[in-house]
Amino acid sequence: MTKTRGNVFLQLMGQKKLIRFEAIRHFANVLEYPQDMKGKWSGFFRNPGKLTLELACGKGEYAVGLGRLYPQRNFIGMDIKGNRIWRGAKTALDEGLRNVAFVRSHIDKITDYFAGGEVSEIWITFPDPQLRGSRAKKRLTHPRFLRLYRQVLAPDGIVHLKTDSPDLYKFTLDVIGLYNLALIEESADVYAQPVVKPELQIKTHYESLDIAQSNRVHYICFRVDRELPLEKDDILKQLYREQDAD
Repeated sequence: MTKTRGNVFLQLMGQKKLIRFEAIRHFANVLEYPQDMKGKWSGFFRNPGKLTLELACGKGEYAVGLGRLYPQRNFIGMDIKGNRIWRGAKTALDEGLRNVAFVRSHIDKITDYFAGGEVSEIWITFPDPQLRGSRAKKRLTHPRFLRLYRQVLAPDGIVHLKTDSPDLYKFTLDVIGLYNLALIEESADVYAQPVVKPELQIKTHYESLDIAQSNRVHYICFRVDRELPLEKDDILKQLYREQDAD
């Protein structure tokens, strides 16, 4: 691709993003930084069903897929990238999935939008694994995020991680063990199981890319069922600092 053609391509991509950003502002199922919604999501959906979040949802394949599977429940995909959210939101509108919506915001603002106990489940599907140990705090299963999830999850609420990164898979198991969280289920190779649950058969755009080139999809289901002592963060930090050094 020549420099001129490359510049034209980038300009077109930029225009496409701007068009999508403008479009989601008019979508009834997309809310941007919704400060007044804590405790009010059942009213928004007009459905008292349980609420599930897909964090770092990208194009929202999981929120949409789960919405199709469980029409009696409510699902929200959350991401800061509006041009990605557009795809899932448009699909939900086109299919008439009234139990699927999207929030555009940063994930660390989750407690601004959801009340304590309002969320039944959280799905984290193929997030950036932030491979360097020095970036561990950016991993969505790091204790600093789990403390936020605990504030909005119901007492029996659960967190699901689905990833092709063996590093993020191991890191999450280490966190669960270090903080004595309740591990419900884990699999080092989801599709090698004799029976794969319908919700685990949903595939995201990033799963199809197989970025980690591991040829495996890992899954963990757990509860953030207790306080996560801050002093243990130093132990976790040191563990992964040593791994960086190796």
